[in-house]
Amino acid sequence: MPLHDIRAARQMTQEHLAKVLGVKQASVSRLERRADMYISTLRDFVRAMGGELDIVARFPEGEVRVRQFDLGSASR
Repeated sequence: MPLHDIRAARQMTQEHLAKVLGVKQASVSRLERRADMYISTLRDFVRAMGGELDIVARFPEGEVRVRQFDLGSASR
C-alpha cells in the first residue's frame, strides 16, 4: 500500500503529519512520492501515524523478522 494511502486510511492530512514529524508539508509530499528512502525515515513516518514498522524476510521455509534496524531491540 502506498504511503499516501496509509496516511489517508489513518485520516491524517499531509499538514498534520508534517506537524507531528516537525517538517514542512512539502517534505511529506516528497516522502510519499519517493520510491527509495532510508529505513529510519520510513520508520519515523510510520511511527508518526501511530504505527510500528516491521521488516520481514520471507523464505520457502518460513519468515524471519529482521531486528537489526529496531531501536532498543536488545530490550525486546
